[in-house]
Amino acid sequence: MEAVIEFIQSIPWWAWVLIALALIAIRDILQRRHTISHNFPIVGHIRYILESIGPEMRQYFVANNREELPFNRIERGWIYASAKKENNYEGFGTDRDIYAHQHIFINNAMIPYKIDADHPNATDNNFLPCAKVMGKYNNRRRPYRPASVINVSAMSFGSLSAKAVESMNKGTKLSNAYHNTGEGGLSPYHCNGGDVVFHFGTAYFGVRDKFGAFSMEKLVEMVAHNPYIRAIEIKLSQGAKPGKGGVLPAAKISEEISTIRGVPMGKDVLSPPNHSAFSTIPELMDFIEDIAEATGLPVGVKAAIGKLDQWEELADLMVTTGKGPDFISVDGGEGGTGAAPPSFADHVSLPWVYGFSDLYKVFKDRNITERVVFIGSGKLGFPAKAAMAFAMGADCVNVAREAMMSIGCIQAQICHTNRCPSGVATQSKWLQNGIDVPLKSERLAQYFRTFRKELIEITHAAGYEHPCQFSMKDVEVNVDDHNLSKALSRTYMYEKDVVEFQGMKKLKDCPYLGGSYNTPTS
Repeated sequence: MEAVIEFIQSIPWWAWVLIALALIAIRDILQRRHTISHNFPIVGHIRYILESIGPEMRQYFVANNREELPFNRIERGWIYASAKKENNYEGFGTDRDIYAHQHIFINNAMIPYKIDADHPNATDNNFLPCAKVMGKYNNRRRPYRPASVINVSAMSFGSLSAKAVESMNKGTKLSNAYHNTGEGGLSPYHCNGGDVVFHFGTAYFGVRDKFGAFSMEKLVEMVAHNPYIRAIEIKLSQGAKPGKGGVLPAAKISEEISTIRGVPMGKDVLSPPNHSAFSTIPELMDFIEDIAEATGLPVGVKAAIGKLDQWEELADLMVTTGKGPDFISVDGGEGGTGAAPPSFADHVSLPWVYGFSDLYKVFKDRNITERVVFIGSGKLGFPAKAAMAFAMGADCVNVAREAMMSIGCIQAQICHTNRCPSGVATQSKWLQNGIDVPLKSERLAQYFRTFRKELIEITHAAGYEHPCQFSMKDVEVNVDDHNLSKALSRTYMYEKDVVEFQGMKKLKDCPYLGGSYNTPTS
């Protein structure tokens, strides 16, 4: 035995390296899962290493300041500096291509708006509440005017870490904004004093009965015990994946998440694409009124915009009944999410400017825009973009990824892996321990203060006191091809023939269906 040990110790280190490389090479040649590694043993691994660090290399060394998506380096830098109360100015003029399509120009007045000594902004340069009151028209028992025109959009506990949610709620309290819970239920981390908009989707997390259906009793009880809940939002769809359900895997359901969401441990939980509480527009209207009557709170809906026929039906019902949602959150197709199929994120639902303008005209044509608080969501967390949104008819903006960046998100774009390096979008205790809640809550609050301050300054430069006074003539945009676009039938000069379709069940029962559904016979 001693001789064996002495022999092993006598082998030089470089020989051990060669032995290890030889073993790796043998393993690479024998395996069949990775063609590159099989064809190029050892060397092929370099390709996978470079591929894995490619996004980081491009972010820091390759992409220019205005090139990255979804947020470029200049945009991220402005949010970081604003949140830290650092210098967020730029020198030597803009480096944007101001002739690029969709570039925004705000028409300034010859003489800016002048504030008097007794004006609220004279002593508080970021005081900027919403001009409209949620629930006022419909005589809700507890109407609500948001004290800030910028607020935290729907992001749930589970998608975000506990410390991230807590930082945001404390930050909204410091900045007089509201915090939308997202569809993961009301967690203790949402309950630190900031105004809350309770949001639920098709799975009714937090307000579901034992069968997974909506429970009015639970919602009423929740509102009664949490007076900082100021409004209720029903999610119809979201910009990054409208009409797409989801699965909460059993492995991700901790005891805490199980309690908050009202779901069982050890079992996958489905979020279906459709609501079970309603399936038609009249039923949605009744659902809204029932919740408003039971809770006394303003009730609204959140949706990405595509087809308008059902929105037109909703607006017509609002005209004839005098009822309807108190607010509508319009999400753009460019909106963020923790995880979505690229086919949905890239192609389903309209970008915010197209979707909002289409929807707003539906309500404008019926003279009912004053009855609704319109909330914009989808990369609007910058003062100039917000000014454009207000000019188009928005009354508030909600921000999600911008809020995440203000508390430390670095746009690693691995939210779906549970390995968020900043601890914001992960349930890893180790990673989220890097979040200093008092510090990060102050940074979110400072980002909101800076945002409102600059939006006020832009508004004053345009000759107005409040951004709600912006009109469509006050903002110009380099014209994209949206208004010049044509339907496929006009582009390619033919109409597709109707395909006979009798339902998915019929397709599944078809004897010619391939794959694993049917075994072909000879």
